[in-house]
Amino acid sequence: MDGFSFQSVKSTLVQSGAVLQLPDLLSERGLSRPLFVTDAMLVELGVVTPAIDHLRDGCDSVSVFDGIEPDPSERVVGACLAAFRAGDCDSVIAVGGGSSMDVAKVVSVLANDQQALSEIYGVGMVSSPRKPLFLAPTTAGTGSEVTPVAIITTGETTKAGVSSSVLLPDVAILDAALTVGLPAHITAMTGIDAMVHAIEAYTSKIKKNPISDMLALRALKLLAENIRTVLTSPEDRTAREAMLLGSMFAGQAFANAPVGAVHALAYPVGGHYHIPHGLSNSLMLPAVLNFNAEACPELYAELAAVLPGADHSPLGLIDWFKRLITESGLPATLEQANIPESDLPMLASDAMFQQRLLINNPREVDEPTALQLYREAWRGWA
Repeated sequence: MDGFSFQSVKSTLVQSGAVLQLPDLLSERGLSRPLFVTDAMLVELGVVTPAIDHLRDGCDSVSVFDGIEPDPSERVVGACLAAFRAGDCDSVIAVGGGSSMDVAKVVSVLANDQQALSEIYGVGMVSSPRKPLFLAPTTAGTGSEVTPVAIITTGETTKAGVSSSVLLPDVAILDAALTVGLPAHITAMTGIDAMVHAIEAYTSKIKKNPISDMLALRALKLLAENIRTVLTSPEDRTAREAMLLGSMFAGQAFANAPVGAVHALAYPVGGHYHIPHGLSNSLMLPAVLNFNAEACPELYAELAAVLPGADHSPLGLIDWFKRLITESGLPATLEQANIPESDLPMLASDAMFQQRLLINNPREVDEPTALQLYREAWRGWA
């Protein structure tokens, strides 16, 4: 076996209602002035109200930034950083989706005033410490609470990543109570996103390792066994917690064995048409699975073996996900997502900028191959 390294978050708290323990988590570390990062919808729905109220009861001050947007821009990062400074904050908490957590990660570094945002893009470019950081996801999907990566929108259709172990939080909090009100279509998109993380980590070409493999298989099993339950019984906290665990395990897996062509081809789709990341992955998944199957048939059969009701074969894996996408009511093709067929060459060209992901794919994907995959995803599997 080749040598490998594995990194993850140092502390995880899993319990329904766990976000109500935030005042104690802060106090234990001598902290009392957090910046609470979330989005306006979660505030409006009251999802984060109990957490904020408990913090206000137990802290000297609490600053709330609810200006998070999907695919957060550098402008949003700047506004969040300004809120940190205005509140004289000493720590950062994010309760929300991947966008909230990604912004919180970046702000926790920038708040030390040692590096500018432009200086930390890339892999291993963070050279300064960060402020104390606590992350609690409200979806079972991104796994951002346990990954050392943050994605920021840098232009109209472009994104850049910050990748550094410094971004791993002090505590990741999995609280099923935060996810029970999640709409079915978001549950489906984010759940499939998490399963793609597990699949691509398990088949990662360069950094595949035994720990990531173990986590990826367990993640896929948990997610596959529970996603239909949370779609039909959204108040089932046991199933919701299983989804959060699966998402976290998948996040830990792909943080150390990076994702491949599904994500590489999904990013241009999301960037150009502002399609949610989970849906972009779902749209590209069947075509990429079909393409990769000949390169890793044994691995795909092993993945299929943990899917309830699936044939233990590459085709069984592919067919299981086709059924799930159909049953979830999500758009099944790029055409159904209103992407013009004439734009496919542009998407294929843009996907070539994702070499950091494409090098992890089991099969090489050049521009003509990417175009072929986009065409297959546009037509679908009817």
